[in-house]
Amino acid sequence: MSERHDGEREFDLRWADSAEHKEPSARARMLAARWKENPPGPVPFRADPGPVRSRRRSPRMRSTRHSSWISTAIVLGSVAAIIVLLGYLNFRPTY
Repeated sequence: MSERHDGEREFDLRWADSAEHKEPSARARMLAARWKENPPGPVPFRADPGPVRSRRRSPRMRSTRHSSWISTAIVLGSVAAIIVLLGYLNFRPTY
């Protein structure tokens, strides 16, 4: 019998969505109270684009770009050396 009562008390989303009055969220209430005293200014639909950067790269950017290639070459070289070493060890004759 208690199972039937629990089923009747279960929250029904359709019933909640059909409610005539819906309370705003806490954030909506906070913003409404804040804007009542100090309303926000108009905001454009899209912000103005920022200043266009020049195509010249700074020396710092150039060194970063080269260092990434150097680190890539070091990693690939290490992998190749390990592969060659393992191949040498497998083909070495054992007596």
